[in-house]
Amino acid sequence: MSTKEIIRQFDPVKDNLLNILHALQNSHPQNYLTEEALEETARYLKLTKAAVFGVAGYYSMFSLRPRGRFIVRVCISPVCEVMKIHALLPVIEEELGVSTGETTKNGLFTLETAECLGQCQEAPSMMINDKVYNNLSGERIREIFSEIRSQNS
Repeated sequence: MSTKEIIRQFDPVKDNLLNILHALQNSHPQNYLTEEALEETARYLKLTKAAVFGVAGYYSMFSLRPRGRFIVRVCISPVCEVMKIHALLPVIEEELGVSTGETTKNGLFTLETAECLGQCQEAPSMMINDKVYNNLSGERIREIFSEIRSQNS
């Protein structure tokens, strides 16, 4: 589906901006918002480009850079910190072969941090695309990525 087709699924009102941005990002194979998509959104909603770019840049769930097929978000909330996520983040980085903020060379994974995933009762946690993984350990992390790789090779 084209950018225009995606945008036109929504009424041309400012209240639909976040929904449009989510739909555009989710439809892009590299999970990000292109400059062209943001400009088209601004035209459609009769907003300034600065307003649309400002919203896209403000919210951490949006990306203005290409990302991997799987977005790995590691919770770094105070509760996850107490539950030793700081010791597990290097395990994730080693498992993926990238640092936080980077995408694997094969374009499969992008590693990001999140301020809170709302999973405090089962911390430490991470989310891969829309699926949440709780009670993480080094072994569990390796199993999760092994399973994803085997399903996507």
